[in-house]
This record gives sequence, structure tokens and C-alpha cells, in this order.
Amino acid sequence: MFNISDQLEREKEYIVRLRRAFHEDPELGLQEYHTAERIEKELDQLGIAHSRIGKTGVLGTIHGTGPGNGVVVLRADIDALPIQETNEISYHSRTDGVMHACGHDAHTACLLGAAKLLAKHREQFGGKVRLVFQPAEEIGRGAEDFIEAGVLEGADRVFGLHTASEVPSGVVGLKAGLNNAAVDHFRIVVHGKSTHVSTPQLGIDALYIASQIVVSIQALVTRLTSPTEPVIIGIGKMEAGTTYNALAETAVLEGTTRTISQESRERTRELIDRTVRNTADTYAGTADTIWTDICSALINDPDVCLEAEDMIKSSGIPLQVITDRELSLGGDNFAEFLLHVPGAYAYLGTGDPEQPDTLHAPHNGNFNIDENTLVPGAALYAGYALSRLSETYR
Repeated sequence: MFNISDQLEREKEYIVRLRRAFHEDPELGLQEYHTAERIEKELDQLGIAHSRIGKTGVLGTIHGTGPGNGVVVLRADIDALPIQETNEISYHSRTDGVMHACGHDAHTACLLGAAKLLAKHREQFGGKVRLVFQPAEEIGRGAEDFIEAGVLEGADRVFGLHTASEVPSGVVGLKAGLNNAAVDHFRIVVHGKSTHVSTPQLGIDALYIASQIVVSIQALVTRLTSPTEPVIIGIGKMEAGTTYNALAETAVLEGTTRTISQESRERTRELIDRTVRNTADTYAGTADTIWTDICSALINDPDVCLEAEDMIKSSGIPLQVITDRELSLGGDNFAEFLLHVPGAYAYLGTGDPEQPDTLHAPHNGNFNIDENTLVPGAALYAGYALSRLSETYR
């Protein structure tokens, strides 16, 4: 038996170097070709078998040679965001307008650090560890490719982590039940009829209809949903018209919903669809609503949360566990894995008041993390797999 944290502390330079390399070379969802190649290179050096899932996903598999059995799936997302980095750091993004502003570079480095430890100590466990390096989480893609490829077949548990700048370094959130909202995207196309503004009776103003839809949709939250169940309907984009003195023939709205149950998710869709149709009909136009599923609500299995908490305490990983982290209405499609296999998503605190840049919220050009949290993050991945697959660590 060995101390996981001590072993990984010796690999801190390796893990930090990897994180910075990924940070310098960020790639958007489904474009993570260099990232995938670097992951594969590291897995080759560690003697870990791997395969591509889709164009840019990577699946590694570590076979234990010791006592124990089962299959544990460990997941890290690998994509970056279309955000200009404003940090002044030595490992600043080298791609204009693209940066790792949500910690996925850290997730990837932590999982590779864990993989190095697990590959080195295969004799300590039996069964398999499947390493999921998932692309395109930010655009709600990637997870389904791994699920369709059978990565969850025979799996006993699935485990992942995400950096959390609002949580102090040295703390990890392991909350049973609901953690994140379900997220959907909608696109509304309004069809009208163009005419000169001086003869509005001869046309159908798609821009005016779209404006009324925006106002009416907001009222759905305040008047047709329960105030005790969070629902967000946000419209962030509207395009309409071609000139200042003509009624717009078409208008396009884009937005998102955030809900916390499947029933609320379906009802919110129905309310929006009905409101869009009725509003367009009132002003003699028509409208279509096109929905895209981004992710389900993320619900942690209570037993898995307890298992992870017990593992942290018994293996001496220097992390304080909190179980009451506030609900986030942001989404993460790790939720799709949890629909099939019991699992947990841990929120790894990366905010250090002595490093102000680590306190910025995700999706911000100044976002950064406390790199001292990378070793505990890797230990979480490796420790949980060992706790399930090794008779020694149970």
C-alpha cells in the first residue's frame, strides 16, 4: 500500500507542465486535434492502450493485474472557449480569441497525472480503469459519442471533477443529488412580410413580432412557473431586417433555458413553443422554434459521494469535503454519463485569495487556477479508482 498524495506530489512538475502546455494551445469543441494528439503521446509513454472516439475524443484503458475487479470510468473534458485571454502569464494562450477559461486544461492534466500513477501501480488493483478525454463539453457534445461507443458497458462507477474558483483551494464539493441544471438551446425564426415603413398595413413586421415574443417569454417565468423551482429563460441574440425604413421580413432569436427537473424541462419547452406560435399568429406572422438538447440535470449518486468522501479521509488526500455546495444553473454534460451509471462529479476548489487571478469566475478572460490544487485533483481521480478496484484500498 502506498500514499497516493505523496506519490503524486513527486509528479507535480509533470502535471503542472501538462496543464500549462494545454493552456498555451487551446482548441475549441470538436477541433481539439493537437490536444488529442498530446494526450495520446502521453498515454503511449505510460504504456496505456488507447483509441479515438469520434474525431477528437480519446479513450485510454488501464488493466489492473492485482486482486480486485470491476470497471471505473474517469472523465475529463478537453475543449476551450472562444474567449480572448487577458492574463499576463508565461503560459498565455497562443491562439488569438481562444483560451481555457473553464479549467478543462486542469482536468486533462489531473487525469493524466492519475493515469501515470495507476499505470505504475497496476499490481495494486484488478479490473479496468477507462480514461475518458471528452471533447466539446462547452457546446454540449462529446459525451454521447463515448456512450454510443460502449464506454459505460460493464462499468460500476463513473467519476469526474471540475475546477471551482468560488470554492477555496484545499476544499472539494461532493454534494449528493442535484448539482447543475439541465440546459437547452432554442432558435426562433419569425416569418413576416417586408414592406415600406410608411405602409405597415401591407406587410407583417417580423421584428415587432420577435420583440413581443421576447417580452412574453420572460413573463412565463414570473407567472406560469413555480417560484420555488428555479427556471431561467434567457435570450441573448436577435437579428432582423435589412434596412432602417422597411419592415423586417424575418427575425431570428437565440436563447437558452435552465431547469432542474425533466418535468420542468418539458413544460418550459411547451410553454415557449405555445407562446411563440400564439404571438406570431396574433400579428399575422408565423414562427418556428428549433430546440437543441445541451445536457440533462446533473444529479450525483449519494452512495458514490459517500464512497469518495470516505476515500479522501482514509487515504489522507489533503482536502476538506463540503456537501452543501450551492446549486448551479450552469450545466455540464457529465450529466449524461450519470443517467446510465452511478457516479459523482466533484467540484475541486481552486480559488486562493493570495492569488487574485484564481478568484475570477469561469468564462472570463482573466480566469486562472491555483496550480497547487492539481495534485489533489489527480489524487481524487486515482484514489477513487483504487478505492473501487483494489481490495487494499477498500
